[in-house]
Amino acid sequence: MKCEIISVGDELLIGQTINTNASWLGEQLNNLGFTIAHGLVISDQKTDIVNALSQAENRSDIVLITGGLGPTNDDITKHTLTEHFNTTLELDKEIEKNIIDYFISRNLPILQTNKDQALIPKSCQVLPNSRGSASGMWFEKNGVIFISLPGVPYEMKGIMNDHVFAKLLALKGEGSVVINRTVRTHGMGESFLAEVIKSWENNLLKEDLKLAYLPSPGIVKLRISIIGKDKASSEEKLNYYVSELVKLIPDQIYGYGNVSMEGVVGELLKVNNQTLSTAESCTGGNVSKMLTSISGSSSFFNGSIISYTNQSKSELLDVNEQNIEKYGAVSQQVVEQMAASVRLKFNSDFGISTSGIAGPSGGTTEKPVGTVWIAVANKDKVISKKLNLGYNRERNIHVSSLSVLNLLRLELLKN
Repeated sequence: MKCEIISVGDELLIGQTINTNASWLGEQLNNLGFTIAHGLVISDQKTDIVNALSQAENRSDIVLITGGLGPTNDDITKHTLTEHFNTTLELDKEIEKNIIDYFISRNLPILQTNKDQALIPKSCQVLPNSRGSASGMWFEKNGVIFISLPGVPYEMKGIMNDHVFAKLLALKGEGSVVINRTVRTHGMGESFLAEVIKSWENNLLKEDLKLAYLPSPGIVKLRISIIGKDKASSEEKLNYYVSELVKLIPDQIYGYGNVSMEGVVGELLKVNNQTLSTAESCTGGNVSKMLTSISGSSSFFNGSIISYTNQSKSELLDVNEQNIEKYGAVSQQVVEQMAASVRLKFNSDFGISTSGIAGPSGGTTEKPVGTVWIAVANKDKVISKKLNLGYNRERNIHVSSLSVLNLLRLELLKN
């Protein structure tokens, strides 16, 4: 069944709001075996909404519309749908009571515009919204299903999970299954990675599996998809090709699905019952921020020192001043001392460190912008690595953070 996602809202078109609803809906529907054939972002204008509905009706089986169901004057989706499906609005007493109870329970004043959200098109099936005041609506016309949802992500996801997915799966019935597996890699660029796994990819395509490269700074996700007749045999084939991929790039694969690098590192530290501290210069606390975003990180993360200046490196981390003068703050000697020292300062099993030139200024001929040193220390040794990145400051900080965590990950796997 072909699905189309129509996102309504001027704020989406001008970049004021990121369209997370469409990406979430696409991912969820794809995982359930539906084909996402079209996606459209349109303004809060009646003519644009009507045109989008007319186009969708001629090319899709299921049309999901998000946005425009609020109480303000610019929320016109419900009224446009009412006219498009040649019906009228009527007051739903149960929804009105729910809206009143919702506002009273939160000690909020209720206006007539809020109560008017209980006016529902007569020809639709109501999709109750237990998280807000804008109900979802289910229409059917000429064999096409139209599902209107609020634009607030929390409310939209609630309605989909509570009411819509089960109905769509019942309509879809038995048939082909679509299974996706996302393999997350770090340490190889997209082009180089494609060359390394070229023969594996060719074999994959011969078996009617699909591969998509999804690059982002420091990470290349490989999404492997299969469409099969039954789940068991499809998963078996998919698992085989993933295992073959692991043999080709074992050090580059750090996880699957939606896991993060910091999440993987944190889990390894927990399993090993080990602790970590960080010394950051060019990343300015970003590594610590990533680690402490994990719930329960206090079980493995002891603390951090942000030593941004040469003075702080020597005073807080006991880095040899002569090494700083001779080799520079961005050097193997200095970054290794930082990692070893921060481990001892916090009595941790591991210490990691970063020092580099994030840019866009500060580079030299010998050490251009994007030159970064990272290090990992334990009680037995210190290892380090030089990164040669680009000129984008934000990207350099992000990739440096990922890289030092990955260097630690590889060491943790040796234990």
